[in-house]
Amino acid sequence: MRTTKDRIRHTLGFEIIGLIIFAPLASLVFGFELHLMGVMAVVGSIIATFWNYVYNLWFDHAMLKLRGDVRKTVPIRVFHALLFEGGLLLLFLPMIAWYLSISLWEAFMMDIAMATFYLVYAFVYNLAYDRVFPIPHPTRQVPG
Repeated sequence: MRTTKDRIRHTLGFEIIGLIIFAPLASLVFGFELHLMGVMAVVGSIIATFWNYVYNLWFDHAMLKLRGDVRKTVPIRVFHALLFEGGLLLLFLPMIAWYLSISLWEAFMMDIAMATFYLVYAFVYNLAYDRVFPIPHPTRQVPG
C-alpha cells in the first residue's frame, strides 16, 4: 500500500500539472477570461485535492479487503477514474454555477466537459505515476 508521503506527492503532482493544462484550455473552450477559469480551477483543485486523498485511501483499503492487493489493472483503473470523477462532480457543481453566475444545467454541462478532460488526464497521470513510482510489494513476516 502507498505511504502518506507517496499519496501527498501523487496528489500534489496531479493537481499542479492539471492546473497548468486545464486553466488556459478551459478559458479557450468556454470563453471565460483566464483569471475566472484560473480561480475556478484553483478552488476546484483544492476540493479535488482533499477528495483525491480521501478517495484513494478509501479505494485502496477497499481493494485490499476485496482483492488482497492494491495494484490496479486497466479495468480497475477505468472504474477508479469514473468513480472519482462522479464524486467530484457532486462536490464541485454548485460552486461552478455560483461563481460563474450560470444555471445549474450550464454548470452541469461545463462540469461534464471538465470531468471528461480530467477523466482522461487522471487515467494517463495515474498510469504514468504507477510506472514511475511502482507500488512496493508487501513484505510478509513469517511467524517465529
